[in-house]
Amino acid sequence: MARLAILAGQGALPQMIAAAHPDALFVHFQGLSVDLPQNQTLETSYERFGEMFDGLRAAGVTELVFAGSLARPALNPANFDARMMQLAPAFMAAMAGGDDALLRAVITAFEAEGFVVKGAHELVAGLTAAPGLLAGPNPSQADLADADRARAILLALGPLDVGQGAVVADGQALGVETAQGTDAMLGFVAATPDKLRARTRGVLVKAPKPGQDLRIDMPAIGPGTVDAAASAGLAGIVINAGEVLLLDRSETLKAAETAGLFLLAQSP
Repeated sequence: MARLAILAGQGALPQMIAAAHPDALFVHFQGLSVDLPQNQTLETSYERFGEMFDGLRAAGVTELVFAGSLARPALNPANFDARMMQLAPAFMAAMAGGDDALLRAVITAFEAEGFVVKGAHELVAGLTAAPGLLAGPNPSQADLADADRARAILLALGPLDVGQGAVVADGQALGVETAQGTDAMLGFVAATPDKLRARTRGVLVKAPKPGQDLRIDMPAIGPGTVDAAASAGLAGIVINAGEVLLLDRSETLKAAETAGLFLLAQSP
């Protein structure tokens, strides 16, 4: 019988999956502060993949999901176990290619051990949205044109593995998401002097990187994203239908309605 393990990062998503799958093993990494649910737990380390694999098998795990924010850890080779010593060259080479390359290497390592890697959207109903206007007023043609421009920017940056979000106003790029994340980008946009702002308010687009494996690091928005977009003076948010997680969906939609921002899901 299949058993799920939740490899937990920070944020609300690991808890959501744990609540939906109470029999799942909740795996938390040393040095990372996470809230532990009622599920059975396993503490492990980025530096000892062999011990992690053994612990998962001992718990009867056959499937796993990566959930939440996982920053690149500081690794000490002196602490590596034998399996990590074998994996380290591939991981280090992948790091030079960006986050997506590293995550692909990690998935490959787990699959080579016989584990099936699932996406969070496959495990919790309603985490993504069908195409359509989800909240707020209808976007204007200028807003839609800005969304198209933001998508073009993300598509152009895709091969460089840069980020999953961009802000455009009146065709002008005001921000591109980098390692600091969406909230940092929106804070940067909010601090942009009025003389540099365009006539239109601007649009945030969230979408996966071209060719991204959606089982891991799928882009996400939540109520905080909406609040930050409102503080940045934006008109709305556009997400890829079926490819962006809606964390705390009801509160996210309520926040958009309250702020007067549109939230639109478009077909990729």
